[in-house]
Order: sequence, then C-alpha cells, then structure tokens
Amino acid sequence: MTARASQLSGSSDRPPASRPAGVLPAVGYWMAAGFAVSLALAAIVLAVAGAGEHGTALALRVTARWCFLLFWPAYAGSALTRFCGPRFAVLTRQGRAFGLAFAAALGVHVGLVLRLMAVAADQRTPMLLFWAGVACTYALALLSLPRLRDWLGPRAWRIACEAAMQYIALVFAVDFIVEPLQANGPDKYPLTYLPFVIMLVGGALLRIAAQLRRQRTAGGVQQNP
Repeated sequence: MTARASQLSGSSDRPPASRPAGVLPAVGYWMAAGFAVSLALAAIVLAVAGAGEHGTALALRVTARWCFLLFWPAYAGSALTRFCGPRFAVLTRQGRAFGLAFAAALGVHVGLVLRLMAVAADQRTPMLLFWAGVACTYALALLSLPRLRDWLGPRAWRIACEAAMQYIALVFAVDFIVEPLQANGPDKYPLTYLPFVIMLVGGALLRIAAQLRRQRTAGGVQQNP
C-alpha cells in the first residue's frame, strides 16, 4: 500500500453534494456488482454440489478467489502502473472501487464461513487470522470516509492502511500457500492455486520495488533541492 495503499480507502474526487438526489455513486455500483457476483457464484456452487459441508467448502474456495481478484488491483494496481506504464492507469484510478467491491463481496464469503462452522463436525478452530483479516477489510472501508481520514492525519492514515492491506495479503497467502501445502504436501500441491500465488507474490514484489524507488527519488530530491 505504500504504492498507494489508499486505493482501498481513498476518497471520491466528486463531492457527494454534487450528485443528484437518488443517484447511486459509481463506487456503489462496483460494490453491488462485487456482492452480486459473489452471491451468484455461491448459489451456483451450492445448487450443484449441495448445501452440506462439501458444497459449502467448495463455495468458500470459489468466492475466496473472486474476492482475491477484486483485492489484487487495489493492492498492486498503483505499483503495476508505475513500472509498466500508463496502460494500467485504470487500475490506479479505480483502485478504491475495486477495494470497496472486495469488501462487499467478502460479506458472502463470511456468510459461507459461518455456515461451514455450523454444518462441519470438525470445524471448531477459532480462525483468528481470518477474522482479523475481515476486520482489516472493513476498517479500510471505514477509512474511505474523508472525515475519518482527516481526523487521523496523513501519516497515521497511511500507516493504518498499509498495515491493513499487508495483513489481508497475508491472509490470502495462508489460504493459497500455507494451508494447501500443509494439507497436500509439496508433491501434491494443487496447481489451481498457482495463478493466484503468482499474482499475490508478484503484487507484493511490485509494491516493495515501488516503495524502494519512491525512497530513492525522495532521497535524490532532498540532496538536490
């Protein structure tokens, strides 16, 4: 998020007062679409695979991937634009919309987690890592409120956003890397996870590289005022 962590919690350039009454802001359509697709995916999987433990677990995996596809542009879009040129600038401009759509889609995933905890006989772990990630997601959504951002101040706001974004990325890393390795071992690691792992690791490396470049640029400016 140092490569614009604010993508998930930035503010709209258009003041709310300038919108006609009854018109949903553009970001609202993104959120509605993110939630609707997540709900449709869950419904389709549950209808095909059943609403029991197996079908719910499968729906969880499907909605987790959809949530990740919405999270990734908010996480890495700005850094990708910095290194790959303006053709990816739309990811930077729409980063906040992607982030809030991710928060909306996550609601369906949370509902499936609660259902799995109810129907699975062996699902009794507290899942603290997951629930902390959910809290970080909705904290970032709150940080999109201009008054809260102004109250925190630029420095505290950036630190809070960066910490929350990195924690969410960590939760995805556990879901896509650690848990499949523990369940299957390196020899039988499911290849269906691989595209998401590449995106996640690549996004993290892009953000690190963008931060290092920004620090070098700032250092050069200070040395040559």
